[in-house]
Amino acid sequence: MGKYEFTSRVRYSECGEDCRLNLGGLVNYFQDAATFQGEELGIGIPYLKERGLAWLLASWQIITDHMPRLSEQITTRTWAYDFNGFYGLRNLELLDGNGNRAAWANSIWVLIDTGKMRPVSVPEHIISMYGQEEKLDMDYAPRRVSAPKGGEKMESFTIHRGHLDSNHHVNNGQYIQMALDYLPEGFKLYETRVEYREQTFLGDVISPLVVRSDGDVTVSLQKENGHSCAVVRFFSKPE
Repeated sequence: MGKYEFTSRVRYSECGEDCRLNLGGLVNYFQDAATFQGEELGIGIPYLKERGLAWLLASWQIITDHMPRLSEQITTRTWAYDFNGFYGLRNLELLDGNGNRAAWANSIWVLIDTGKMRPVSVPEHIISMYGQEEKLDMDYAPRRVSAPKGGEKMESFTIHRGHLDSNHHVNNGQYIQMALDYLPEGFKLYETRVEYREQTFLGDVISPLVVRSDGDVTVSLQKENGHSCAVVRFFSKPE
């Protein structure tokens, strides 16, 4: 299939105080594009579920040059550029109403056997159906995001049903939304890196650990066992 795209308009419910698309809304568009492509190809969530399979997101690297305004027409694009064992690598981009690239991303996915909860090699027919396009020209960051040492412990909170998705664990975008709460006012976001480490379920208690330095903020979302379920690192816009 190669590249997949869909068009939309920036909704008020997706905007921040500046009436521009917020990061949570952007991540949802990117996740939706990846999901829509699988559904259109007939190898989406129902197909995988029948076979005891699921794609889990391992990491994000998202660059935000600028965010489209409320009601602006936008286009979201995505494509796979490589498959390696149980990994699937995917680029994404968001175009504003003038056709300019507003944001772009790299993402790394893992195909898992949901019964055994372990990775499995991506079948050749799935690779063939997705196809492989040329990867974006961008500065690719490592998959792993280092958890902070020291830092400030924030108030713990409990996972509720609104955080969950069809896999019955916390949705990828929800971790980013949680971490955004710890950005200082006026932080000019440019790059977001996320490493997903451990699934989180209904009733789990999360204790955020936040480290702030010049130009970046790292949030480690830690479970009661001390493990980080996700590490999110935000970088401010270069001057």
